Amino acid sequence: MQSLATPRTRAQRVQASRGGHSSKGPILGAIVGVAILAVLAVLLLPRLLTGTASDQASLPNQGIQVEVSIADGSGANAIASALKSAGLIANTSDFVTEVQKQRVESALKSGAYVFTVGQSIDDIIDQLESGPNSTAGKLTVPEGLTVTQTAALVEQALGISATDFEAQAKASNYVRDYPFLSGAQNDSLEGFLFPKTYDFSSMGSATADDVIRAMLNQYASDVSSLDLAGAEQTIKDRYGIDMSDYDLLTLASIVEREAVTDEQRPKVASTFFNRLKAGMMLQSDATMGYVTGGNVTADDLKKESPYNTYLNRGLTPTPICSPSVASIKAVMDPADTDYLYFYITQSDEWFSVTYDEHLQAIGQNR
Repeated sequence: MQSLATPRTRAQRVQASRGGHSSKGPILGAIVGVAILAVLAVLLLPRLLTGTASDQASLPNQGIQVEVSIADGSGANAIASALKSAGLIANTSDFVTEVQKQRVESALKSGAYVFTVGQSIDDIIDQLESGPNSTAGKLTVPEGLTVTQTAALVEQALGISATDFEAQAKASNYVRDYPFLSGAQNDSLEGFLFPKTYDFSSMGSATADDVIRAMLNQYASDVSSLDLAGAEQTIKDRYGIDMSDYDLLTLASIVEREAVTDEQRPKVASTFFNRLKAGMMLQSDATMGYVTGGNVTADDLKKESPYNTYLNRGLTPTPICSPSVASIKAVMDPADTDYLYFYITQSDEWFSVTYDEHLQAIGQNR
């Protein structure tokens, strides 16, 4: 039976198969497009809004503190590798990209850091800009320590054997590189291991030689730059005493152990210079303390030793500790006094011109 519908031409059929002018085609396409965008938004929006926050949050061991060492000269890629190995970032590319975006690569500092797993990359970068926040690899050497005491401190802080450190701490090992050691006696570095806080964290594993050279470099920077020659001429003019750079260091070490405050140091130095000028013995308990390694008794002061300034005139053979810059400057520019005696406690001081005054000060305060 013949269809009642009007027959369509081929062109009309082709057009119909392509959608023709039907309104349903564009609408359906738009709906599908919107659906796809919605799915992409759900998947990508968290990353677009938080960068790599979701990656950081997915790291294992969340909240655990991890120490990482950044070597000297490390660029963004090397730092990223170290952080990735420590489990602190999910991938290196995100870190490098963020560093480049912030243009801070040259501001990232080497050293030892403590980070918390899950910490944002921005926070990690901020800390790397601020500098090391770990105490690992740091060594604080206070004023007034001997080589032996310094060696024990180095062993405690850095794990370097105290025995190895003392064996290495010989002037002959360093005099070629540090000419100021040419006057050192007994092949000793006593007095030259400069008191300061040092950071060896970027070295990974420092050696005794590394530590000693850092201390000698600091001495060269802080002491050798002082006008020691000018001070020696002033002392010659004022007291008639010839002093070498090494003599100044030696007397400064005695002042360091006798004085309690920086204000006392020039007066203590003046007292010792007045004694040297008068041909008196220094009579410093501290010099025998160098021998005993601690307290000094009346019997100790009767024992023969080149460090017993109750029995021997002049200075000790070597410094008795590493003095502070304040003590060195006090010896370079002592107070102008007539003092020949002093009695100092942790809270008070008495400087005297005569022995009777000195005995009176002791009697009143014991």
